[in-house]
Amino acid sequence: MRKTLSILLISVALVSTISCSREFTAAHNIKLNATQTNESNIKDSKECPQLTTEENTYNTSEDSSEVNSSKTLSTLGTLLVNRSHRLKNSYTPQSLRIPNIKFISYANSRVKKMHTTAADALENLFNAAKENGITLLGVSGYRDYSYQKRNYDKRVLSSSKEEADKYVAQPNASEHRTGLAIDILSDEYRFLDEGFEKTEAYNWLESNCYKYGFILRYPKGKENITGYNYEPWHIRYVGISEATEISQRHITLEEYLNKVK
Repeated sequence: MRKTLSILLISVALVSTISCSREFTAAHNIKLNATQTNESNIKDSKECPQLTTEENTYNTSEDSSEVNSSKTLSTLGTLLVNRSHRLKNSYTPQSLRIPNIKFISYANSRVKKMHTTAADALENLFNAAKENGITLLGVSGYRDYSYQKRNYDKRVLSSSKEEADKYVAQPNASEHRTGLAIDILSDEYRFLDEGFEKTEAYNWLESNCYKYGFILRYPKGKENITGYNYEPWHIRYVGISEATEISQRHITLEEYLNKVK
C-alpha cells in the first residue's frame, strides 16, 4: 500500500514538473518572438522610411524641416527656398495654371504657369494695378529643374560662377520652381534691371502688393540675408497675413521665419 502511494506521489510530482517546464518554455518563446518582432520592426523602419507629403518634403537641409513645420503659418508662407533651404530634384508643385494676366511679348510659354493659389492672387494684384492706371506685365513664373539649370549654366558661361550666384539661383535653390514667385515689369519699363525701381509700377507694388499676399522678395540692403542681389522685379506669394507683417516691418522672409521658429 505504501509502495503504491509512493509511486502515485512520484507520478504527480513528475507531471507537475513537466507542466511547469512546458509553461516556462512557452513563455520564453513568446518573449523571444516579441523581441525578434520588435528588432525586425526597428530594422524595417530604418530601411523603409515613412512616406511624406508635399508639404514636408520641400527642403532637404537639416534645419529646413523645423522652419517649415511652424503651425502659426500657412504652408505656402513657410516654404523657404534659398541656398540653405533647397528643393529636391524631383519637386514639382501639385497644382499649376497660367494666370489670366498680360505677359510681356518675349515671355516663354514654358514659364507662364504659377501655383493656383498664387495665380488667383496675382490676377487680383494685376487688376488692382490696372484700376490705378498701371499695366503690369508678367515675365517669368514657374520654372522646372531643367529650365532653371539651363539659365544658371548659361550665366556661368557668360560671366563666372561667382557672378552667376548673385543673380541666378541654382535649380534647387530657386523660388521659381515653387510656382509662388514671378518676375514682373510694366508697360513703362521692360528691362529686368534695377531701373525698374524708378517706375510708378514699382512704387505701387511696394505700397500695395502685400494686400494681395505678395512680398518684394529680394529688397535692397538685405543681400547678406537673402543671399541674392537686389531684384525690384521679383515678387513672391506668401499669404496676406504673412505679407502684411513682412511689409510693415520691412523684413525679409528669412527674418520673418526665424522670428516664429
